[in-house]
Amino acid sequence: MEHRAYKQALFAVRNEESALDIVQDAMIKLAEKYGDNPASEYPMLFQRILQNTIRDFYRRQKVRNTWTTLFSSLQTSENEDGDPLENISSTNNSTPGTPDDELEQSRTIAAIEFALTKLPARQREAFLLRYWEELDTAETAKAMGCSEGSVKTHCSRATQSLAATLKAQGVELP
Repeated sequence: MEHRAYKQALFAVRNEESALDIVQDAMIKLAEKYGDNPASEYPMLFQRILQNTIRDFYRRQKVRNTWTTLFSSLQTSENEDGDPLENISSTNNSTPGTPDDELEQSRTIAAIEFALTKLPARQREAFLLRYWEELDTAETAKAMGCSEGSVKTHCSRATQSLAATLKAQGVELP
């Protein structure tokens, strides 16, 4: 079952490390949630869990790619690992962009900061833990003291709210 599941996940995501993570997550979920069920039910349950885990992977990637693209456009070339909201181009060591580019970047940063402050506390916390700190759903749920379903709901609502707020302020997401 494990080898077939790995092949299935690898075919779906085309990345060996991600496929291994997906299969491992699916196996852990099966053991944690259905360990008391009869062994004859495991194959069917595992397939359903595996498919849901693959879907979750794609959902996370879509959201993460959107925000990573937006935030990476705010990075300066000298400090790519830093906080993009703190990386407003400085004129002392880096090659400054045009004044229009710098103005647009500072406006975008201000819009993101404003949008983040307008989120309800739980949504903001879930969003920042999941997409800024790159914690998975289980880690975020543990940190927030809630269920994984609540984390998914908070992140979904936060993403929709941020996108709407940023769009209203003229910031287009990729």
